[in-house]
Amino acid sequence: MASGIKVNISHSDLEDLGQSAEVTDVRHLSSYSWIEGSTPTIIVPGVPPLWNPPRGPRKLKKDSGFIYIAQNAARHPDCPIEPLFRSLFIEHPTFDLPTVDVITDQNNIRKLLQFVRPDQTSYPLESFTINAEVVQNTIIFCRTEAATSDVIGPNDFRGFGHQFERRYTTAEVSGSAGHHRILSFRFCGMSFVVRHKTDGYVKTDALGHNGVDSDSLTNLLRDLSLKSNNHDSCTSIAESKLRIQRGGQVVPPSSIIEIKTRTRKKLIDIDEIAPQLWASQTPKLVRAYHVGGQFLDPKVEDVAAKIRDWEAKHQPDLMKLGWLIKRIMSIANKLGGRVVIKYDVVSKDELSVQQSADASNLLPKDLYARWTVVETKTREPETKGK
Repeated sequence: MASGIKVNISHSDLEDLGQSAEVTDVRHLSSYSWIEGSTPTIIVPGVPPLWNPPRGPRKLKKDSGFIYIAQNAARHPDCPIEPLFRSLFIEHPTFDLPTVDVITDQNNIRKLLQFVRPDQTSYPLESFTINAEVVQNTIIFCRTEAATSDVIGPNDFRGFGHQFERRYTTAEVSGSAGHHRILSFRFCGMSFVVRHKTDGYVKTDALGHNGVDSDSLTNLLRDLSLKSNNHDSCTSIAESKLRIQRGGQVVPPSSIIEIKTRTRKKLIDIDEIAPQLWASQTPKLVRAYHVGGQFLDPKVEDVAAKIRDWEAKHQPDLMKLGWLIKRIMSIANKLGGRVVIKYDVVSKDELSVQQSADASNLLPKDLYARWTVVETKTREPETKGK
């Protein structure tokens, strides 16, 4: 088939699947933390930073210096999605990949949903590119960014989010720098495996409130330090630069938090961030407000019920999202399995799915063997009228 064939999908093409677009059968699969070093290294299951707020108001400096935009791609540019699979098979060695329809980062779901509902988001709609590959019954979406990191200069202002996380959370694995979790769920008749970054987790102490006192924290960190320093030796994989260690601890999904910071003059509405929390099924939220960089006493909120309410209110949009994902997979099958999904904010109305001219694989060769050949013909998800 000739290279570069392209199919456009406009807003007028989007259809209602006519079925529930609720997320069901949510299951935590695995997790990992990146470890600082010259060689890309993850520790599995790792552990997210612990929510450990200081008492009383705190004045913070504005964010500055080096930051990640897409940490997986920045640390492991050869194969940004590889850590998802490696951590998954460490935790579930016999995981059945052929039963999965979609493997993706949460960020890709958010971008596709923004295309579906461009006028109903508080975040500005931006151009984006997603690389995709079909492997038998599964489509893999790989996040693609023009820049994977950035440097905030001394005269730039990007808020206080990174400084807030450093001051209000405590890393529990030596050298860890970014924690990612992998979950599975069903949505619109499809089975998803989704990776997302996690800001932290909250520990409930014996008194039943969020946080820990100083003595408990000291004991906790001591115990975790013993666990995290007793790693297995690093495992290397042939034809991959990624190294893997064992260490950390599994944190239950009910403890995971998302952190948002903003000036008190502009409060954070749950509808703004619901798509992100929904796609990652993150149940807890910290809305941290500041006045000139001074934060008062941010609290952890349980927002699981609010996310379910948001899902119920936005069923038409979510059904269109389900249709769009199925349509992309159908097109990708017809275009040979490797495509580039692009949205240009200038055109605003159209999403393109174009046959990829890049013959390189999204995954290392050994991972493709995890798909057992069940059918001789790739299954195409059904779509109405297309």
